[in-house]
Amino acid sequence: MSLFGQRLKELREEKGISRKQLADAMIVSVRLVSYWENGQRECDFETLIKLSKYFNESIDYLLGNSPF
Repeated sequence: MSLFGQRLKELREEKGISRKQLADAMIVSVRLVSYWENGQRECDFETLIKLSKYFNESIDYLLGNSPF
């Protein structure tokens, strides 16, 4: 699992959000969210920005460039 995928999954679970809820918010499929979390795919820049805003976390944190 990539650090991005690990952090995405941790944030989603901490907030009590299902993959379906996150997929709906990002306007993507549940399968794609699963791929991100398992490190099988990477999201595009636009979606990365949306995820950052959605979770109120920095892009650096999501990408593993910052411990917080």
